[in-house]
Amino acid sequence: MAESFFARFSPEEIARISAAGTRVTMPEGWSPIWEDTPAEAAYIILEGRVSVLQHGTEIARLGPGDIVGEAALAHHSLRTASIVALTSLDLIHLGYDALERLDQEMPSFHDALDQVASERFGTPG
Repeated sequence: MAESFFARFSPEEIARISAAGTRVTMPEGWSPIWEDTPAEAAYIILEGRVSVLQHGTEIARLGPGDIVGEAALAHHSLRTASIVALTSLDLIHLGYDALERLDQEMPSFHDALDQVASERFGTPG
């Protein structure tokens, strides 16, 4: 399995990314992202686990340090999968503006998003 999104950053960079977003919690069973809907945010999982569903079939499970929802924002497209909380979640909510600002101000963030896209979809971000 690929390393988590947060594993690519120094503690200082993690603090900067965390400060750019809003911390939110969600209970087990909730879905912060629905397939085929417009993208308005990405989430970094701090605590908990999610199931990634495409056309109703689980294609992955993600946990602490992973990012979800970034692809649709980066590509200005509809969501390609749904995310369902398998446990209660503690997340960092990154809206489009925060994601864009981090992407422009932190080359390491931009590179990490490209790596995630490549690992998940087989193509660069």
